[in-house]
Amino acid sequence: MDRARHGRPGAPRRLAAALAVTSAAALGVTALAAPAQAADVNVAKNAGFESDLSNWTCAAGSGTTVTSPVHGGAKALKATPTSQDTAQCTQTVAVKPNSTYSLSSWVQGSYVYLGASGTGTTDVSTWTPGSSSWQQLTTSFTTGANTTSVTIYTHGWYGQGAYYVDDVNVFGPDGGGGSDPVQIPAAPGGLAAGVTTASSVDLSWTPVSGATGYNVYRDGTKVASATGASATVSGLAADTSYSFQVTATNAAGESPKSTAVTAKTATSGGGGGGGTVPAHALTGYWQNFDNGATVQKLRDVSSQYDIIAVSFADATTTPGQITFNLDPAVGYASAADFKADIAAKHAAGKSVVLSVGGEKGSISVNSDASATAFADSAYALMQEYGFDGVDIDLENGLNSTYMTKALRALAAKAGSKFVLTMAPQTIDMQSTSGEYFKTALNVKDILTVVNTQYYNSGSMLGCDGKVYSQGSVDFLTALACIQLEGGLDPSQVGLGVPASTRAAGSGYVDAATVNNALDCLARGTGCGTFKPAKTYPGLRGAMTWSTNWDATAGSTWSNSVGPKVHSLP
Repeated sequence: MDRARHGRPGAPRRLAAALAVTSAAALGVTALAAPAQAADVNVAKNAGFESDLSNWTCAAGSGTTVTSPVHGGAKALKATPTSQDTAQCTQTVAVKPNSTYSLSSWVQGSYVYLGASGTGTTDVSTWTPGSSSWQQLTTSFTTGANTTSVTIYTHGWYGQGAYYVDDVNVFGPDGGGGSDPVQIPAAPGGLAAGVTTASSVDLSWTPVSGATGYNVYRDGTKVASATGASATVSGLAADTSYSFQVTATNAAGESPKSTAVTAKTATSGGGGGGGTVPAHALTGYWQNFDNGATVQKLRDVSSQYDIIAVSFADATTTPGQITFNLDPAVGYASAADFKADIAAKHAAGKSVVLSVGGEKGSISVNSDASATAFADSAYALMQEYGFDGVDIDLENGLNSTYMTKALRALAAKAGSKFVLTMAPQTIDMQSTSGEYFKTALNVKDILTVVNTQYYNSGSMLGCDGKVYSQGSVDFLTALACIQLEGGLDPSQVGLGVPASTRAAGSGYVDAATVNNALDCLARGTGCGTFKPAKTYPGLRGAMTWSTNWDATAGSTWSNSVGPKVHSLP
């Protein structure tokens, strides 16, 4: 077989000849083609490859099924050409003589062909030079007066990479072979946009008979999947209009797209996440263990706290996966009792998140698999216990690439009410090039607040390049300034401090100092030697470790700092 010696790989003289035949065939068929009738069926069997290669034959064992990438359902065909073979896969379908059939399939890869032979009239094929995403190939053919079967095929090209095929459709009159027991569902109707935030849109539609799932498209690109007739699309830009469509899926394939609906996100007030968290919020960590501080149940946590971070999630043997084990030391008779306390906090307008990490936390998210494991397990815990989101308090390293993937996947599952907080160490937020800072900026549209731990850190640089010692107004304000000027919205910045001298090794500041720092940043008053060039009235608030140590000290911290936070402009 003659192959090109020059030019783009896979563009041989034989390819040029094939193109000429394809073009001629397409011209010849156009005049004969007629729209499919209402009673037409898909005469291809196992059209979505959900039954692996059943009904299909691939040359030289070149084909297999994969679970990714897929266009519809759970599987797709993957076939790999060689230098001597195009990896052709075929199926013989029963057809009716003197009838017109429309042939289509979704494909991905370089030089992918779709065609029909043995039609009894003019055989047809179509092709694509290549795409890294799914695209649909379509053509049609008319059968001869005595034709009762036709071979449909797909193939790649010599020496090219693997190609993928899914959702093959041969629509026309039933030739006696029937069709797949499962038919591709109809396009969903009734698509409507509901609640919008600065970064998300809630969508709903009418359920489709026979559908096992749905795909959501934003401006033509698939962005989400759902099992029910609703979804929340997150990660959107504020004050921006988007066009959405939905398809229905099952084992036979994917329906056409629904009629589009346009929705505009709300004007941004800062971060995209936050659920019902107030504009100015007090965050406190609740200890799921006894270390000498006052042992509390969630119901005992002061009402001053708007966000309660349950500390901590536990790692499993699966990388990235987390679980939660209620410590008997905190006094709950059952998990149901704990869940009831979370529900009561919700009823009081509070948010409860699950903190991941801590000083000894060993959760590692550093691959696609571990990112998926993190998102799936965190969402399962949110559903089981009623957590509103997660807090990232990883003090032993963080990979911004994969943690970003994990948090985005989790936010997509959780929807617009998702609460995402972070508690990096001071050193982690000294530069926007740090992994923690990069993660915060990567997920800014879904981020509620970063409560940096301004303790256990010694002296650090402020945003003015000067060195400041911990335990002072200047330390809090000059270091918070790095985040405020480094890309985070003021609503995403909080001051993290110990609740008492026993709560941290160093860096304790009394409540009055914290309040002065809040005033300095939000109002320009109460500053020390460092005074920001501007004020940040949208500052989110403050955080403390922990509600237990606060209670040990008579709740002095929350009773003083809480009212200050809630009175910020």
